[in-house]
Amino acid sequence: MANLIVTGGAGFIGANFVHHWRESNPNDLIVVLDALTYAGNRANIDGLEGVELVVGDICHTDLVSELIDSRSIDTIVHFAAESHVDRSITGPDAFVTTNVVGTHSLLKAAKAAWLDTGSGRPHRFHHVSTDEVYGSLGAEDPAFSETTPYAPNSPYSASKAGSDHLVRAYHHTYGLETTTSNCSNNYGPYQFPEKLIPLFLINALYGRSLPIYGDGMNIRDWLHVEDHCRGIALCLSRGVAGEVYNIGGGQELPNLQVIEEICLGVDRAFARNPDLATEFVDCPAAHGRSTIELKSFVKDRQGHDRRYAIDETKARTQLGYEPSRNFREGFAQTLAWYIDNSQWWQELLKRNH
Repeated sequence: MANLIVTGGAGFIGANFVHHWRESNPNDLIVVLDALTYAGNRANIDGLEGVELVVGDICHTDLVSELIDSRSIDTIVHFAAESHVDRSITGPDAFVTTNVVGTHSLLKAAKAAWLDTGSGRPHRFHHVSTDEVYGSLGAEDPAFSETTPYAPNSPYSASKAGSDHLVRAYHHTYGLETTTSNCSNNYGPYQFPEKLIPLFLINALYGRSLPIYGDGMNIRDWLHVEDHCRGIALCLSRGVAGEVYNIGGGQELPNLQVIEEICLGVDRAFARNPDLATEFVDCPAAHGRSTIELKSFVKDRQGHDRRYAIDETKARTQLGYEPSRNFREGFAQTLAWYIDNSQWWQELLKRNH
């Protein structure tokens, strides 16, 4: 039985992890520490028994220390982060504060509770990071491995790289029991609609333009969030302290192909369920047209990395990790979830406008 703090546990990946951990470890204590910024949502974890939500900032070290002591915490799973590249370009300060200063705050509190007191309590600090810290790949370059040199290209990825290095330093300098995972592009339920799949899906339903950066051929490795959560759980149960594990979906696709899959998925959904035409009257599919007509091409984003790809050999061989679905299967499940849970994202959009 473990007692966990899950930072950012009301956000997209964090909330999915809380659901996953609660189902697989029903007797564990889970404390979600979340500042409930625009991307955090109480509704993501509503109704989960044995999950305590503490609204607070990871930069408040005293708060983190109090939670570790009062709840006898032995595991921290750290998701809390500013993560949207576009926002990091226009407002990098928040990314440095949350991703670097916030991670250091958690590390200080963990060190004080688990090492400085001399309790010798078994513990684990798991840090969730991104493949973007490795930079960009050419078309023929080998996929990112855990030994790929860091070369972050955006304020977001630079701030995550800084936090990765701090986690490594706290293990090697102080002996804190840490693991880090670097994941590829996540998608699935509860994703805030600023990221590509939920944004374009919702735009399509409302008949809005689907703006594609550049030529649309930027390639990403797509990872369903439930597979990512399984990978993190394996890092906790089988991962070696001080090690880094890359977690990917094994699905390299250009953005343009993903967007076309979204359009085809919407068209199929309207064909299967004619009632959608009443709810989303501005969608081309409501009038028998193809949603793909909403595509448009816009000026490329500053510093837009061309390709990401994950080599997950280490996680497969050492943890027993492998993704359980391909993109077409995972996206079909995701599309169905967003259509079936339209009230969830409609309330979220109202709250943030």
